[in-house]
Amino acid sequence: MLICQLTDLHLRPPGVAAYRIVDTNQLTERALRAVATLRPAPDAVLITGDLTECGLDSEYALLADLLRQHLKMPVYVIPGNHDNRGALRSQLRHLPGVISDSEFVQYAVDDFPVRLVMLDTLVPGEAHGQLCDVRLAFLDRVLRERPDKPTLIGMHHPPFVCGIDHMDRINLRNADAFVAVIARHPQVERIVCGHDHRPVIARLGNVIASIGPSVAHQVELELRPDTAGAFVMEPPAIHLHRWTAATGVVSHTAYIGDYPGPFPFLNDSESPCP
Repeated sequence: MLICQLTDLHLRPPGVAAYRIVDTNQLTERALRAVATLRPAPDAVLITGDLTECGLDSEYALLADLLRQHLKMPVYVIPGNHDNRGALRSQLRHLPGVISDSEFVQYAVDDFPVRLVMLDTLVPGEAHGQLCDVRLAFLDRVLRERPDKPTLIGMHHPPFVCGIDHMDRINLRNADAFVAVIARHPQVERIVCGHDHRPVIARLGNVIASIGPSVAHQVELELRPDTAGAFVMEPPAIHLHRWTAATGVVSHTAYIGDYPGPFPFLNDSESPCP
């Protein structure tokens, strides 16, 4: 199974740049076109939050239009802190799972060899994430339903400290409660997140957790404490999570853009290299 993860699109109304600099709409469309050309094609696409910059109806309507134009495979979304849960549920209600819960955008997908559990970590009006008792109970319940099936969890806010101070201050607040639930369910093979706009990998107990890079702008890699947050226009990228029964989940970072190559590995006839 091949799972494609996009994150942190930050779509704006047509013609408006994010932070007056980033053409997130053009960058998102470019990423979707790249996903559409992948071979083999992904079985599923996950978009792990911050679908929009301001949670406007027009931003979600643009996303719906872009997805219809470019992607044929199932697309599964969850909100991030820049999203508006009500507008997302209204404008993207046609996407699988979006309105299956009466309050949150969270659901399980049983259609593939890997089970997908999509979590809603949004706290309205706040930048940090949290899983209330209702959402923690949902997670525990759906994991108990299929203890025999390898499972990948998608969420926006990372449940671990990455060392970028200004992002760690707004990560998942009650990560300990989340980790305690995960520890009871050994079928969880991977946790994939967004929010930090950088590729980051950590271990949570016996589970690998990863953060995907943005398809638009990236957060500056600044590991000195107490520094102000900033973004940079490093190459946008997506994560591809490949699962087989023999290997489990193996993840790749795929950069979006046109780069020289591919070139064959050929040595000059006079080269001493084998």
